[in-house]
Parts: sequence; C-alpha cells; structure tokens
Amino acid sequence: MSYAAFSQTAGTLALLAALSGAGLFVLWALPAGRRELADRLDGEERSLMGLAWMTAALSMAGSLYYSEVFGLIPCVLCWYQRIAMYPLVLVLGVALVVRDGRVWRYGLPLSVVGLVIAAYHVLIQFQPALDAGTCTAAAPCTARYVAVYGFISIPVMAGSGFLLITSLLLTLRAVDREGLRNGSGGSTGG
Repeated sequence: MSYAAFSQTAGTLALLAALSGAGLFVLWALPAGRRELADRLDGEERSLMGLAWMTAALSMAGSLYYSEVFGLIPCVLCWYQRIAMYPLVLVLGVALVVRDGRVWRYGLPLSVVGLVIAAYHVLIQFQPALDAGTCTAAAPCTARYVAVYGFISIPVMAGSGFLLITSLLLTLRAVDREGLRNGSGGSTGG
C-alpha cells in the first residue's frame, strides 16, 4: 500500500473514531444520557470492550506501519503515546477474553494520559512556539508528516483513538455503576 493510500485510510478511520468518541463522550457527560447509555448498553459490555480493543490494536498497527514500513522516526511525544497505547492492546484484550467489564478501572488511566499527550502534541504542531522542549532535530514533535483532509496528522490519529477508547471505557464505567446502583452487582461483561 502506498504512503498516500495508507494515510488516507488511516485519516478516515481517525475521523470516524473522533466523531464516534466525541458523540459518545457528549452522551456520557450528560447525566440523563449516561443513564440512558447504561440502560441501553447493559449486557453489551463485551461489545464495548471489543471495540475498544480493536481501536487500540489498529492504532498500534498504524503506528508500527508508519515507522517500520514507511521509515518515519517517532518523536518523543509519539513514543509517549505509544507507551500509553500499546499496553491497552494487551489490557483490553485480556479483559475481553476473561469478560472483565470493569476494565475501565485500569484501562482508563492509560487512555486519558495518552489523550492528554496527543492533545498537547496536536497543539504544538499548530503552535510550535508552545513546545516545552520535547522536540529534537532528528525527530521534531512539531513536524507534520501527514495532513489528511488538511488537519489530520499522526497525533490527531492517535488522539482520535484515545478519545474513542476513553469514551468506550467511560461508558463501561456508567454501565458498571448503574448495575451496582440497581442491585445487579455490576457488570461482568457476561
């Protein structure tokens, strides 16, 4: 696959992830929306975990494809995002296999940290003067090697993945909490 075709595909998937994650986050942020999500998705914990795992796995595969196939050297912030994303593949995968609907307890910190790093990375790509000294000349954090639709860069792709995973894990949390409140003992993903 060519660099342009891969970037276009990855950018489109990132846009879909960002829109889905943002929509889910908005629903989750509204108290009535959170309850409705929890009610509608009760019993669907495994599907939510599967989607979160697939997002993490595709994000990891995409980052490896950019570095190993196309030869892009990851910058410092890209490495930090990888440090947050790669364990999510394992954590979410194990939770999916053992049906642990409370994976949000240990997956959420990784996805939130990754989201914050990705947001900062996007910020300094658009405002390089805000860089706090993380950039190196060999792999500058402010460089934009991809610009799908004029605004989707590699950190935007990572941030989109983290946003969707975070929203899915927050939804799992809402399902778990509503289950506890309603006396069903919480979610087990079963």
